[in-house]
Amino acid sequence: MINSILRFRTCAALCLIAATAFATPCYAQEAKEFTMNQASAKEELLQKVEQYRRSIIHADDPALAEQVWADTPEASFTHPRGHASGWQQIKRNFYGKTMADTFSSRELKLVSDPVIHVYGDAAVVEFHWDFVATVREDGSQRHTTGRESQVFVKRPEGWRLVHVHYSGPAVTAKSEGF
Repeated sequence: MINSILRFRTCAALCLIAATAFATPCYAQEAKEFTMNQASAKEELLQKVEQYRRSIIHADDPALAEQVWADTPEASFTHPRGHASGWQQIKRNFYGKTMADTFSSRELKLVSDPVIHVYGDAAVVEFHWDFVATVREDGSQRHTTGRESQVFVKRPEGWRLVHVHYSGPAVTAKSEGF
């Protein structure tokens, strides 16, 4: 009886070792592919953030923004001057009225490296920015700083922006920011 139990345990242990030996290379390959896909996605998203930055600088040319945004009614943009729902409204109200019609020139710089979180076919990008613009009406300068979160989805044509939320810097004095 004891010999049977020992033989069973030995056989079970050998089976477990064999299964682990065969499974480990498969898991290692999957982990390597996952890491490579993450790195590739992050690089593509960095390029999209750069395209977005240029689309703000050149807001007079909506074709640049069209390369970044998903042309969908579900897209949204939340900013200190309002909220736009759907790509057509974002193009008309934010790129048109808020940026192109208000400012004759715009410069948007990222002041922090974007932090990118990829979740399969969705991603969140966060960064801080510095914006300097010339008011079209009187030539005065506007300078603002802030932070931004962007949500991207992977589409057949590549990563597309579906949501932006930006705001000014965090306020940290007692009783502020509530």
